[in-house]
Amino acid sequence: MSRALCLSLLLCAALPAVSGEILVGNKAADTVWRLSLDDGRKLGEFPTNRAPHEIVVNHAGSVALVANYGGGDKPGNSLSVLDLRGGAAPRIIDLGRHGRPHGLRLLPGDREALATTEASQHLIRIDIASGKIVAEIPLGEGKGHMVAIAADGKTAYVTKVDRGTVSRIDLGDNTKTDEVDAGKGAEGVAVRPGSGEVWVSNREAGTVTVHDPRTLAIRATLPSPGFPIRVAFTADGRQALVSNARAATLSVFDAKRKKVLATVELTRAGAEYRDTMLGRAALPIGVVADPKRPRVYVAISGGDEIAVIDRKTWKPVAQWKTGREPDALALSFGGD
Repeated sequence: MSRALCLSLLLCAALPAVSGEILVGNKAADTVWRLSLDDGRKLGEFPTNRAPHEIVVNHAGSVALVANYGGGDKPGNSLSVLDLRGGAAPRIIDLGRHGRPHGLRLLPGDREALATTEASQHLIRIDIASGKIVAEIPLGEGKGHMVAIAADGKTAYVTKVDRGTVSRIDLGDNTKTDEVDAGKGAEGVAVRPGSGEVWVSNREAGTVTVHDPRTLAIRATLPSPGFPIRVAFTADGRQALVSNARAATLSVFDAKRKKVLATVELTRAGAEYRDTMLGRAALPIGVVADPKRPRVYVAISGGDEIAVIDRKTWKPVAQWKTGREPDALALSFGGD
């Protein structure tokens, strides 16, 4: 091997590669941005239909789905399918009578997705390749908002903000089996890795409830003041992360001990925030933990940015620019 080739290989090995990206749903811009997880630089942008909300990415990192909720008096009724590898124009899945899609999750195997549809009060199963709805699960009175799935893919859990409940869905026969009170304004929901516990953030109650995955009985009620709106976990299930929209904080819990570890302040001194549904404020919403770096990312909807938080110190260390009104966040590692 020549000296020149050896030098070239060494230089290439030393160059930083793009090791993953974060997808950001910009609700007021009808776009999804792609940002590098290395430094937050913008890698690309997809158009969506009106008011993109939740985003999910398949395990291969090749496809993302986006729920197009719609705005004002014009309900959305579609999902956008984004090509993360080839960059082809988004494909649109028409949901017909099932309007206001919001909560979104992929089933194991990534061939089907679940979506809550507030306008029709259903949880629907969609075959992604064909775009066909393969099951329609009635949720009863109230609007199913967010959805989480058990690790084995056999059970789903749906929150209803207007009723303050969480429901259990048997995905074997596509029926709702239970619905119990969680707390006023139940919205965020996630299943804790390794335990199966169902955690629900109750925004108007200012609490997080921890539910038995089989009976939905409440095992613990934890304080998270200031409009807790989303809940997520670190990949190992050790910490629960709750974004508090009105307080502009992130509550960090020891998930096993059910104790507060830290409260992260997300309002930046000197930052200019715009009017939001909770007034002129930072308004943190979407939150996701990086499984490969000691970081957490929070969408700051009122500031059009992402707060990057160091998990060693639980302090913000960077802010990354987004489009207008960021909400949902999702990570992609391209299958590596």
